[in-house]
Amino acid sequence: MSHKLQVGEMKTAYLMDKEIWAHFNFIFSSKSKNSTTYKFVLIKSILENLYNVNDKLELPYSTLFSSFAKIYWNLVIHHNLNQINMTDKKAEVQKILLDVQAKYQIPKTLVFDKLSHELQVEIITKVKKRCKINVMGAIYGDTGCTIYDFDNGKEQLRLNSTFYSFMQRFQRVLNYLTNYHLALFLEKFNEKGDTTNLLLKVENVSKRSSLDQFYLILSSFYSGKCFYCGKAIKKDTAHVDHFIPWSFVQADQLWNLVIACSTCNLSKSDKLAKEIFLDTLITRNETLISLPELRKREDIQVYSSKKLKELYHYSVENGFTDFWVPKKMIV
Repeated sequence: MSHKLQVGEMKTAYLMDKEIWAHFNFIFSSKSKNSTTYKFVLIKSILENLYNVNDKLELPYSTLFSSFAKIYWNLVIHHNLNQINMTDKKAEVQKILLDVQAKYQIPKTLVFDKLSHELQVEIITKVKKRCKINVMGAIYGDTGCTIYDFDNGKEQLRLNSTFYSFMQRFQRVLNYLTNYHLALFLEKFNEKGDTTNLLLKVENVSKRSSLDQFYLILSSFYSGKCFYCGKAIKKDTAHVDHFIPWSFVQADQLWNLVIACSTCNLSKSDKLAKEIFLDTLITRNETLISLPELRKREDIQVYSSKKLKELYHYSVENGFTDFWVPKKMIV
């Protein structure tokens, strides 16, 4: 009955890779009681927030369930997908979202990040409250009480350091596995869509539709120049780019975003820029964290140059080895 727990403590501090693989294999197997998509979405949410933890590997529920609510909204409302293994019933979080949609007459075309900030907060708060009941304890139990400590009263989890290292090193594979098994589940209990079609929806369910809000902050640091090639660019041709590719980080942190010209952004695409640009970004971020108005941001509060260097290193370990440089640079 671990899913009913309100507080959970790690029973083992150190695990070997093969032990952690065994835990994830169990979660993805038929042996784990997956009557809803909760476990898959929680894993996706944790992977999304690996670099939003603090030095103690703690992650507040507000951050965790912001990702959870966003993923669920886009699956349930935007894609109209059932999230429970019974076609005539709805998962509890699914009911919450459908009620919010009906209450405010929200069209299904609106993805989560297009909702007002106030409405997003309302949804996250309701989802968080519901997920305290049986979501946090479920994966905790499936991993033999080893993946994290959690406290529903304090609304915080603390990742096991060996799980954290494992998820960093195998982040890309774990994302693929989670997305695939989520798509398989959805295919069984939804009339429309095959695994391939559903997998495309699942893989992009966390992607933000617009990065304009970040442009307003970042534009003041570049004097109208591309971060990579140095070419002068106008606002209508500027792109906000994930320095570490979005397909790996699956999140939008200010410290990982830069302004690039369309040529560099399209050329770089899903590649990793050469390490010389990492040093430039670290220097840029020193300016960011020195500004009082930005220090209040959650992504800035958990940032460190060490974390960015680790993210770069682990992206290479995860297969991002096709290093990119602009064809032409303006000095």
